[in-house]
Amino acid sequence: QVQLVESGGGLVQPGRSLRLSCTSSGFSWYNFPIGWFRQAPGKEREVVSCLSGSGGSTYYADSVKGRFTIARDKNTVTLQMNSLKSEDSAVYYCATDFENTCSIAGSRPWYSWDYWGKGTLVTVSP
Repeated sequence: QVQLVESGGGLVQPGRSLRLSCTSSGFSWYNFPIGWFRQAPGKEREVVSCLSGSGGSTYYADSVKGRFTIARDKNTVTLQMNSLKSEDSAVYYCATDFENTCSIAGSRPWYSWDYWGKGTLVTVSP
């Protein structure tokens, strides 16, 4: 009964900020990692960030380092997105897996993650 629900997407101007949330049920974030992924039209789904179950390890794609921050509070994991650019426009998904780890998130394909939310659309446009 693993369930993930994303929220917080919308239309935002370049340079502005947006905060995405992923709420979980059926498992504990303290035991398994959470990954944020995004997919733009015609593009391959890619990992954006990851937070380990222990909270001790994080991963950020080079394209978002210094702008995005992942955090956990109880059963909710957030992705704070600052200084947004047009190239950040995509459907954003949260995912978890019982075998993946954040240490390998940047080198493993997105489909290696087993549990996904339905996604939330982020559009960055003037």
